[in-house]
Amino acid sequence: MLSLIQRVTRASVTVDETVVGEIGQGLLALVGVEPGDDAAALSRMADRLLGYRVFADDAGRMNRSLRDTGGGLLLVSQFTLAADTRSGMRPGFSTAAPPDEAERIFNQLVAICREKHTARVETGRFGAHMVVSLVNDGPVTFLLRS
Repeated sequence: MLSLIQRVTRASVTVDETVVGEIGQGLLALVGVEPGDDAAALSRMADRLLGYRVFADDAGRMNRSLRDTGGGLLLVSQFTLAADTRSGMRPGFSTAAPPDEAERIFNQLVAICREKHTARVETGRFGAHMVVSLVNDGPVTFLLRS
């Protein structure tokens, strides 16, 4: 499982001109599911999303997590993150989990994050054409692997 996280001042997802998820300050996480991602990968990714220290403390250092700040989390499924880009000029998607498996695993990740995080946890719409808007704070962007 991969997650490209971005520290944001705000982010939203729109489907068919309707906002389906939005947060203020927090993290936008674009999530790619790979074949073989299991319960351990889900738990690890949830812990990393909620505990990764990317927010400034009083000294201006990245020492605070989403749990510490109480910020929002916007989870967006993005199978293209799991693409094979090692050769050629076109991505291959055999390295991404099949859609049914990916949706099940992504929904489990959302449920775990909602259970463990008391602040807002929002999502896009799995499989839909989504327009993602964000204001990256920093910019601060990291690629996490479970």
